[in-house]
Amino acid sequence: MDCAKIAATEPQLKASCVHSPELEYVGFWLRVWATVIDSVLVAVILTPLLRFYGGDTSWFDMYTSTAPSELLLNTILPAIAIIIFWATRQATPGKMAIGASIVDADTGKRPTTAQFIGRYFAYYVSTIPLFLGFVWVGIDPRKQGWHDKLAGTVVVRARRGTESVQFKSQ
Repeated sequence: MDCAKIAATEPQLKASCVHSPELEYVGFWLRVWATVIDSVLVAVILTPLLRFYGGDTSWFDMYTSTAPSELLLNTILPAIAIIIFWATRQATPGKMAIGASIVDADTGKRPTTAQFIGRYFAYYVSTIPLFLGFVWVGIDPRKQGWHDKLAGTVVVRARRGTESVQFKSQ
């Protein structure tokens, strides 16, 4: 059943793919798995670059240095890459691997670029109190972390046994 049919038969629901029976919210452990995939990809790409620019340093020194090139490689480039993936694919490679997409929590459509940027910076809010904002994904009924709540997004994927769902643009 598509979103339009759901809205027609259940007017109390918004015309939103988020409420579709074909979708499910992505929970804590699947999102952890997606993060592991993303982290491995980032390490594979950044480690040679950090070794090249950082010289002959140990593994731990690469991540504690305050050199401008390492700040750029460790902080700024990953942030830009994540936001670009979100804005173009609605997911990072890890989320794509598990079939998940980030959608607007109210409309089920593609979030705005501002929502994606806000979601990224809201990661810091989720991180500061002992990662409680990420753990919240396992507690919340809509599987939203604090960064999702602040940005107005949810992470969804097609339920098992259903076809892949195409998300609407703005």
